[in-house]
Amino acid sequence: MASVKVKFRPSTIEGKEGTIYYQIIQNRVIRQLKTDYRIFTDEWNEAGSCIFVGRSERSNLLLSLQERMEWDLKRLDMIIHQLDNRKSTYTANDIIVAFQNRVDEQSFFNFMQGIIKQLELLNKIRTSETYTAALNSFMKFRYGQDILLCEIDSDMMMLYEAWLKSKEICPNTVSFYMRILRAVYNRAVEKELIEQKYPFRHVYTGIDKTVKRAVPLKVIKYIKELDLTLKPHLDYARDMFLFSFYTRGMSFVDMAYLRKSDLKNGILTYRRKKTSRQLTVKWEKCMGEIVNKYESYSDMQYLLPIITRCTDERIQYRNAISRVNIALKEIARLVGLAHPLSMYCARHAWASIAKSKNIPLAVISEGMGHDSEETTRIYLASLDTNVVDKANGLILKDL
Repeated sequence: MASVKVKFRPSTIEGKEGTIYYQIIQNRVIRQLKTDYRIFTDEWNEAGSCIFVGRSERSNLLLSLQERMEWDLKRLDMIIHQLDNRKSTYTANDIIVAFQNRVDEQSFFNFMQGIIKQLELLNKIRTSETYTAALNSFMKFRYGQDILLCEIDSDMMMLYEAWLKSKEICPNTVSFYMRILRAVYNRAVEKELIEQKYPFRHVYTGIDKTVKRAVPLKVIKYIKELDLTLKPHLDYARDMFLFSFYTRGMSFVDMAYLRKSDLKNGILTYRRKKTSRQLTVKWEKCMGEIVNKYESYSDMQYLLPIITRCTDERIQYRNAISRVNIALKEIARLVGLAHPLSMYCARHAWASIAKSKNIPLAVISEGMGHDSEETTRIYLASLDTNVVDKANGLILKDL
C-alpha cells in the first residue's frame, strides 16, 4: 500500500516563504505532489509534519492551510484505498493524476451539485429543486464544511437524523432528505468512487401515514361564501383553491401553466407536469367565473393570473404557491378550521367528497389523473368516526 508524507521545503532566499508538498511512495518509488501552500520556516513543525499555528497575525491563514492539508490527505487516502481495492498494479504517478483530476467527484457537496446540474439539463426541474433542498439541509448540518464521499457512514447519518429531529422536522421530511442523500451515495457507488457501506441502514427512510388533509363539502361552501372584498390577497387565494377543487383537484403547478389555447369547445385539456398524462375536464360555469374575474391579464397566454411575465416562469410559480398557501392558512382561521389549509387540501377534498357520494374508486382515480387506484387511496380521507360509532352501536345492540 502506498504511503503519503507531508514535507516542507524552505526558500533558498532568506526571509521568504517556503512551500509544502506531499511525498508519495509506492513500490519504493518516490514522487512529489506540489501545493500552493506557502509558510515561513518558523511556522512549520518538523517533528509533527504539520503547520504551527500559534497566535500570530497569520494564525487564521495558517489554520485555513492546515484544514486544507487535512482535506488533501483524506482525499489521497481515499484514492489509495480505491486503487488497492481494484487489485491492479498502480504507480505513485497514478495517485497524483487521480488527485488532480477528481476533485469534484471525491467531495460530497460537489458530487451532489454535479447531479443537480445534470437534472437541470434533463429538464427535471422539480427533482433538481428537491435535491437542492436536501443538500442545503445537509450543508447546514455540516456548518458548510464539505465531506468526502468515503466519510459518509452510518454514524454521520444518525447524527444528521438527530439534528433534523432537534429542528422539529417532521418524520416524512427527514425520510425524504435521507432517501435523496442515499440516492446520491448509491450513484457514487455505481461509479466506483466508493465502496458500499450501507450508511443509511440505521436511519428512517420509510413513509409515515400522514394526517388527512381533506375538508368536507360544507367547509368548501363556507370558504366560497366568505366576504373577502376588502382582502384581495385572500380573495385571490380563495379563487385558486376553488378552481383546483372545481377541476377535480388540479395541482397548482398544472394550473399555473394552463394556456388559453388549452380551452376549446367547452373542454379544458392539459398534461400533468408530474406524470405527463393528458387529462380533459368539462368546462363549467364556476370555472369560467374565476377566469373572467381576471380578464385584465388577457394579454398573457396563460389562463390564470399565476405566471404574469414571460421570464422567470418557474420562480413566479414558486412565489405564487407560497403566497397562496400563506393566505389559505388565514382563510382556515376565518372559517374555524382546526388544521391549516393549503392548495393540496383541494385535491384531497375532491377525492374524499367523491368517495362520500359513492363514486367508484376507479372513476375518482381517473378524474385525478392517477396511474393506479392505490395512489388514489392515499388521498381518501378515513370514514367519519360518527359512521363507525353508529356501526358499532348496531352490532352491540344485537348482543
